[in-house]
Amino acid sequence: MARIEDSPWAISVAQVASRAGQSKEIDATFPAPSGIGDEIVGVEEGADVTVVGSFDSIVDGLIFNARISAPVHAECTRCLKPIKRDWTVNVTSFFPYEDKSANVASGKGGKNGKGCAKEEEVDIIAGEDESEDSYPLLEGGSWADIEALLRDTLVEELPLQPLCKPDCLGLCSQCGADLNEEPDHHHDVTDIRFAALEGLKAQLKGNE
Repeated sequence: MARIEDSPWAISVAQVASRAGQSKEIDATFPAPSGIGDEIVGVEEGADVTVVGSFDSIVDGLIFNARISAPVHAECTRCLKPIKRDWTVNVTSFFPYEDKSANVASGKGGKNGKGCAKEEEVDIIAGEDESEDSYPLLEGGSWADIEALLRDTLVEELPLQPLCKPDCLGLCSQCGADLNEEPDHHHDVTDIRFAALEGLKAQLKGNE
């Protein structure tokens, strides 16, 4: 069975998780998760995803504040131009300590029989929308596996229909001209009718 620490997503936070007030800086690169190409346009499996931030320990868990950057290689859905750029988003998430209360109740406490149960109640607010994004610490808080966090962040934040620029005008529906390069490009009614007639003639000729 593979060890958690062998996972490319696992971050050792054993010392940070031992008591409140500790902090651990993170500046690392991880491979984009498997199957990510089926969920996200423009991020290839195995691509370098950079994570810069820190784990800050509180009473009953770790607050993770970080900036996640991923390379995007896609095609603009309006003008079909290739898109190649880094996408970046800031995230705030909560990694709760493992609940040991069941062990304490059954007499399986830690040192001195005190166990690791926490009586304090802490309200965690994560993200601009004040949602609670929680991810588990593994093996009693020794490791944080951030694959779920990275996958959820990429899926939720990356656009499903990427544009080369927010105000991309796309292609002309009549002739395919790039409207970004020819903003005054247009067709009058006569042009459209003539093109349709020529197309009909070509079709009829092909059926002969």
